Amino acid sequence: MSWIKALAIILFLAIAQNGPVFAQEASGDAEAGPTLPAELTRPAIRDAISKMDDATVRQMLIERLDAVVAAEEAQQSQQSFIDFAGSLAQGVAQNVVVSVVRVPNLADGIWRALSAFFGPKGLAGSLLFFAYLAIAIGAGYVVGYLSDRLVFSKWRNRVETAKPDDLVQTLQVLGLRFVLDIASLIVFAITAHIALSILMPSEKDLATAWSGIANLMILVLATAAVTRFLGAPSRPDLRLISATDETARFFNRHMKIIAFIVGLINFLIFFFVDNGIKLGELKLAFWVNLVLYAWIIQMVWRARQGITDILIGGEADPSPGQLRLARAWPIVTLVLVVLNWLLIEVLVAAERYDLLRGQQNVTLAFILFAPAFDTMIRGLVRHIAPPMQGEGPLAEQAHRRTKESYVRIGRGLMLAAGVVILANMWGLDVETLRTDGFGAQIAAGLVEIILILAAGYILWEGVTLWVNRKLADEMTAAGHDPHADDGGEIGGAGGSRLSTVLPLLLRVGQVSIIVITVLLGLAQIGINITPLLAGAGIVGLAIGFGAQTLVRDVVSGIFFLFDDAFRIGEYIEVGETRGTVEKISVRSIQLRHHRGAVHTVPYGEIPKVTNQSRDWAIMKLRFTVPFGTDTEKVRKLFKKIGQEMLEDEELGDDFLQPFKSQGVLEFDDVGIVLRGKFMAKPGKQFTLRKEIFKRVQKAFEENDIEFARKEVRVRVPDQEDGEPIPPAEMRKLAAAAAEAETPPPAAGS
Repeated sequence: MSWIKALAIILFLAIAQNGPVFAQEASGDAEAGPTLPAELTRPAIRDAISKMDDATVRQMLIERLDAVVAAEEAQQSQQSFIDFAGSLAQGVAQNVVVSVVRVPNLADGIWRALSAFFGPKGLAGSLLFFAYLAIAIGAGYVVGYLSDRLVFSKWRNRVETAKPDDLVQTLQVLGLRFVLDIASLIVFAITAHIALSILMPSEKDLATAWSGIANLMILVLATAAVTRFLGAPSRPDLRLISATDETARFFNRHMKIIAFIVGLINFLIFFFVDNGIKLGELKLAFWVNLVLYAWIIQMVWRARQGITDILIGGEADPSPGQLRLARAWPIVTLVLVVLNWLLIEVLVAAERYDLLRGQQNVTLAFILFAPAFDTMIRGLVRHIAPPMQGEGPLAEQAHRRTKESYVRIGRGLMLAAGVVILANMWGLDVETLRTDGFGAQIAAGLVEIILILAAGYILWEGVTLWVNRKLADEMTAAGHDPHADDGGEIGGAGGSRLSTVLPLLLRVGQVSIIVITVLLGLAQIGINITPLLAGAGIVGLAIGFGAQTLVRDVVSGIFFLFDDAFRIGEYIEVGETRGTVEKISVRSIQLRHHRGAVHTVPYGEIPKVTNQSRDWAIMKLRFTVPFGTDTEKVRKLFKKIGQEMLEDEELGDDFLQPFKSQGVLEFDDVGIVLRGKFMAKPGKQFTLRKEIFKRVQKAFEENDIEFARKEVRVRVPDQEDGEPIPPAEMRKLAAAAAEAETPPPAAGS
């Protein structure tokens, strides 16, 4: 095996002379593999090799060669990206420059194409061609008009006189009108094609004439039918999108102009190629395409407020997220339009004309009709969303959030479906593109990243939707409203155990979805996520050792939740801190004091929890009456009041046990202390107490029973009971009382 050692010596010599990278790797692998000499000299290398066996030398050789290959691949990948980006920019710039330089050739190229087509025909033949074309178009219009009046008139009248009441009927009317428009267009196309086939026996003339009709007329009329279906510019009662009459007419007019420019591009490409003119010589497509995208950009900019209104969808109270999306979408549309134009120029520069067979126009249509797709999603959600469950603010809020989540899920699905459709149209097969060129690999990675983000977003919204609906069901069933004001001094009954744990689980689930989505996205762009996972584990371990208080708080919180010690909305006492449970996080709990202050208490600092809102609450009331009051009569009055309140429609459901007397509690210096009590739902006892006080006072007044009051009795010697006090004695008593109420002078005054 001497040849192995010889090869190893050569490799070590190369390392010693050429490369800090290899020397660095050798020092980094010192613990994992054979040790290199500290000083890479020829004698030292020979001495080190002579002391190794063949297996050790082979292992070292493999490791060094792998390092060389990895370094070359990394350098090649970096160089490939730089070369790729540079070649794209250079190609686009060169295409623009060439298009500008060749502007003088446009007139000559157009003349050569017209000469090639009309030259052999002569003047008479050319006039005859246009006459046949006009006859075919006229025949198509006449037959289409007659079919519309004679065959489709019944359905046309139904559309014109229809007054739909809901979305389903509106869609039926619009669908019928769209079908009639397309049917008339088909009749026109068939008639015109038959007329051309009869009048023009030449295949070349027939193809040119039909290309002109198809691109410059049929495409425009089909686009008009679509915009009439979506915008209904002349029928506001049938309009699907939320737009004014001016905006609907604006889009209808400009979309037809865009369709005409697209058709003109297609016709010119066909006409020049069919007549032997190379498109690269004239660069006519560049200028027509530039006009098209310039027109689209000015249209989107002028109609930005209309686009925003369409995305808001006529909502009276749109969410902040919906408002931000609606206001930002015109700018997003402009960016996507510019990127689509750049993509076309890149493909032209790369001479990939096989990818410019209409895919770019479909992509442009997806971008421009995105607000209409969003309207379709919201209209569909209004019909498939479940009805509101329960009543009150909580139920309304849950129903609104449910519809918003359905809309966002629909948008995510629409985005994913659009990416898949466009990827198939552009020929972006992810599996095969991985082995293609660098640009194809970027396209494949971009498609996968978008799909991963869309899937993560849909999963996020699905989990959020399920948790929010479950929370609303739990709170509505328990009658818990965190924003309700019962007029009490402390919080009422809290939510269920599930409604307490679900918000915490929702946060954990959302964080998990974000982390997984980000990691998958990083993996798709070529980043090795294994070190990230290992680093996360090390960081978590370090946090566990360095932040023991945090770990104690988290663990304590888990056990408090397992023990069901408190729930959202319950009034608890933690040491000297008390308040209503307002928020539960991973490491702490927030309590809202009944006077407004918010206390944040870490779980690890909770010695014990006193829950005053669990299951029921007992309220005991004291009433003091004068000596000599008939306590049995008072007992019967209390029982009557308790029975009346128990039968009350508004208050009866809040009682668990009615108000009743507990007899004489004690005697004091004022009178007899009587006590009554009742059991109520948590948080309802204060409202019931106010009503009981009011009714007891009214009952005492009706039965000549007074509440005891503090009195001061003065007995005058030699004065008989009931005998009037002389005025002189009255003055002496008043003076003595005033002297008794005067405080003594301060010391030293």
